[in-house]
Amino acid sequence: MNIIVRSAIEEDLSSLLALYGELNPDDAPLPQQSADGIWAGICKQQGRTVLVAEADGVVVGTADCMVLPNLTRGGRAILFVENVVVASSVQRQGIGQRLMEAAVQLGEAAGCYKAQLLAADDEYVHTFYEACGFKPLAQGFRRYLRQERTSATVA
Repeated sequence: MNIIVRSAIEEDLSSLLALYGELNPDDAPLPQQSADGIWAGICKQQGRTVLVAEADGVVVGTADCMVLPNLTRGGRAILFVENVVVASSVQRQGIGQRLMEAAVQLGEAAGCYKAQLLAADDEYVHTFYEACGFKPLAQGFRRYLRQERTSATVA
């Protein structure tokens, strides 16, 4: 299997939405107009890169990467990785590992001092990230916010 990891382009949007459907199967699908608008906004964000993994020309994985400027650590940025998913039909074939290597390379190229992510509370997920060189060094916290907001910006 020939695996290529690259930055996502507009033509990848339907594949990304299908992968996100596997990641969060209880979520209702996004209407196409909403997805197009959100994608346009993502593309404009400085430091944001959505990676895709292609296996033999088919998008089968993704990782959403954001380089966040930072005023600590000598001004070195932080790489946040989110929404990592590999299609269930091709898991355990090195695709996720290749995505995470590419994400770390993005962070290194941007001068980041660390790459950070939150992982689902599943042992196999933790094993995967540890195999990719990540260590469970801190306690993560999360607070889900009300769903009343639509696409309004926060001031």
